[in-house]
Amino acid sequence: MSLFEALVDDAGLFPPTALPMADALRRHRADLAAGSPVLTHRFLCPASRLAELRAHLEEAGFPGAGPLADDADRAGRTEPAGRTERAGEAGRAGQAAEPIRLGLILDTPEVPPLDGLTVELVEVPGGRAVALDIPARQFVEVTAAQLPIDPPPGVGLKIRCGGLTAAAFPTPRELGAFITHCAERGIPFKATAGLHNAVRHFHPGLGTDRHGFLNLVLGVCAAVEGRDPVPVLTTTDVGELVRLAQAVPDGTAERARRLLVSYGSCSTSTPIDDLTALGLIGAPPAAAGYGTGATGGRTAGAAAGPATAGAATDPATREDAGPMTKKEEEA
Repeated sequence: MSLFEALVDDAGLFPPTALPMADALRRHRADLAAGSPVLTHRFLCPASRLAELRAHLEEAGFPGAGPLADDADRAGRTEPAGRTERAGEAGRAGQAAEPIRLGLILDTPEVPPLDGLTVELVEVPGGRAVALDIPARQFVEVTAAQLPIDPPPGVGLKIRCGGLTAAAFPTPRELGAFITHCAERGIPFKATAGLHNAVRHFHPGLGTDRHGFLNLVLGVCAAVEGRDPVPVLTTTDVGELVRLAQAVPDGTAERARRLLVSYGSCSTSTPIDDLTALGLIGAPPAAAGYGTGATGGRTAGAAAGPATAGAATDPATREDAGPMTKKEEEA
């Protein structure tokens, strides 16, 4: 598995992008057609909005429902072999080979009726696992302050890396402690919120530094090798991060990505654009319009040009994207 394969879940429903359901599904369908291996091609949806999602599926080009997660997903496999490739080929042929694959954000007292929708994972708030009667992976949201925590066998953790205020961002030391905790115990985890760009950068509107998703990935690589992840989490040296990414051994990449399952991003094009600008994946052969372009997943040579660490490359993640309410959560 490459370091960036199946890294990004589609959180287009969440701020600051906060697309309407129909638009989010259309973008997801375009991404599926483009078939970028950087994306998981998994759609994150609050449990409270499943009925709304179902109402828009067919107009977006998805079948209305499908079988529950297959045996590979039940066994905890993040990305069944060939699934992304098959989905991309089907999309280019104008066909929906599979039903939409969901990550469910549990904002209801219990999982609502799925009626055949394919749910691969469930993200649970509150720091405690819940009983699920569906064959999906469970990830329990916790904070660094709650450590140490050992979830039940088969249950992973989820960490929030940012939010709507500076206080919502864990410090590098807190995030590093979480990563080390998971690495030492072999606990898979997901990340969400605040990871808008590849490289750590200062956000003037919030008055704090935002974590970079490349810093996060490399921090996990450090942890699985028994090193402190904090130094790489704190660096803003773009060249150094690129050199480190290019030097990650295959075995380390595989172990790191077994640990870091994926992270949710409200933009599905910005991660691809950032990795392309840094020279860490191949450039897409052509623009794909509303969604993202298809890219290679292999580590490439040096970047074609310098990248700006904190400049979002997708208009949907600009700092002037619009006000957010206190009840909204950032992806």
